[in-house]
Amino acid sequence: MIRWVFAALFAVISSMTLARGPVGVFPSIDGGTLDMSEWSGQPVLVVNTASQCAFTGQYAELQALYDTYRSRGLVVLAVPSDDFNQELDTAAEVKEFCALNYDMDLPMTDITSVKGTTAHPFFKAVKAQTGFVPKWNFNKVLIGPDGAVVATWGSATKPTSRKITAQIEPLLN
Repeated sequence: MIRWVFAALFAVISSMTLARGPVGVFPSIDGGTLDMSEWSGQPVLVVNTASQCAFTGQYAELQALYDTYRSRGLVVLAVPSDDFNQELDTAAEVKEFCALNYDMDLPMTDITSVKGTTAHPFFKAVKAQTGFVPKWNFNKVLIGPDGAVVATWGSATKPTSRKITAQIEPLLN
């Protein structure tokens, strides 16, 4: 009986798309919320970021990727997180840092937990569906136009690498 309940629960979780409901709603760094359902039908690259990390230079590549493909439907969502103790103290500081140093205009959430019991529901759903949990800053999750996880990458994979763009390009308009 327990196996049946677990299997049924897993089937329900796996069939849910990550872009719908509270799983896909984030607090925006600009106030209000960012609802991934507004990007339904578009690929979304979700990246947990930090402003004081050795990988912080990837912000420039995230913006370049967004600039290259946004007209064809790609959304790049930066999710600042202090789970690895490398983020600035406030969302305002993060926003200013990104604007001044990287001229970023891609969507960005407020500072958000990405792992453990306090993880945002999006990251909990990714873990439930794929087993993927960010192990450091600048981990990447590609969500397809249907709301399902297409691929995940760790910190060392650069946003504009062929590994990532080869997965994104077939999903574009």
